[in-house]
Amino acid sequence: MARGDKPADKRVKTARGRTAQSTRWLARQLNDPYVKRAKAEGYRSRAAYKLLELDEKFGLLRGVRHVVDLGVAPGGWAQVVRRVSPKAAVVGIDLLPVDPIPGVTLLQMDFMADDAPDRLIAELGEAPDLVVSDMAANTVGHPQTDHLRTMGLVEAAAEFAIATLKPGGAFVSKVFAGGTDDTLLRQLKSAFKTVKHAKPPSSRKGSVEWFVVAQGFKGRTEV
Repeated sequence: MARGDKPADKRVKTARGRTAQSTRWLARQLNDPYVKRAKAEGYRSRAAYKLLELDEKFGLLRGVRHVVDLGVAPGGWAQVVRRVSPKAAVVGIDLLPVDPIPGVTLLQMDFMADDAPDRLIAELGEAPDLVVSDMAANTVGHPQTDHLRTMGLVEAAAEFAIATLKPGGAFVSKVFAGGTDDTLLRQLKSAFKTVKHAKPPSSRKGSVEWFVVAQGFKGRTEV
């Protein structure tokens, strides 16, 4: 290979029982520089770089002490929080099992369960100053339905953040293309000083995901 030439992409051998879609996914994984970087740097998924890039742009993690990670599996975002802010207490929740992460309390349960918010705060010990969510509903193949199911999780995550964050805290959540719907966007703008949408470089170009970043929580209004 001549100097400066780009290494050839790895080709995936066909296998009996493997669908064309799974073959394409595997090929993309094998040739994805973020997948290779995550493996080399000890992160559990390429998604870790999405939070790192959002932090670089918005300064989310410096100085945080109490963090809730919604949809924590497989643990890449929690790893990032602990590496950037090693003194931070982190509690993560997911339906899927997650291998232990030093300094992170893991709850295997449904965030939508009635007792989940109280369990998260009880394990954290006090109000969070950052709530992050990489949750997305399992897709059913119908774009509008998939969007509505995931936005339901985004709305629940936002309600949790607004109900629990310390004044000055921040909320970060995955959303789909088109961003946050108008009602939720108004709610976030009312509760936070700044609300912005971003697509980090590590988010695949063909992906419909974006992230909403709300900073400067104004605090809850007493009724």
